[in-house]
Amino acid sequence: MVRRQQGSGKDRPVYMISVAAELAGVHPQTLRIYERKQLVQPSRSPGGTRMYSEADIERLRLIQRLTQEEGINLAGVMRIIELEIEKERLEAQLTEAQAMASKAERTLADEINEFRRSMRADIVHVPRGGIVRREP
Repeated sequence: MVRRQQGSGKDRPVYMISVAAELAGVHPQTLRIYERKQLVQPSRSPGGTRMYSEADIERLRLIQRLTQEEGINLAGVMRIIELEIEKERLEAQLTEAQAMASKAERTLADEINEFRRSMRADIVHVPRGGIVRREP
């Protein structure tokens, strides 16, 4: 199943199937086929009416471009969409890992500086063979 990330205003379902089909430049029956093939998952109203969001319309336009202009079949389109979703997930993980690495680097640098400060000693002349004890 191909799912998109939720969260933006683009995910708010606002278009009924006839409007969505017109905006995407396809027949409503094509949208039903896309839904059966899990290329798009419109929300449903309490009465069961398919409701499409702006993100759904963007996806439908992408599907049309890939199938009509690029000649890619629906199985290929599904794979492209899955890979795009995976890429976005991995980019988010990378961003999180980079932030964690930066934080760890700052913490390590702070600890090294603190260690260096604590290791600074006064220069003391010790006569040959003598023992000098330093009070803390």
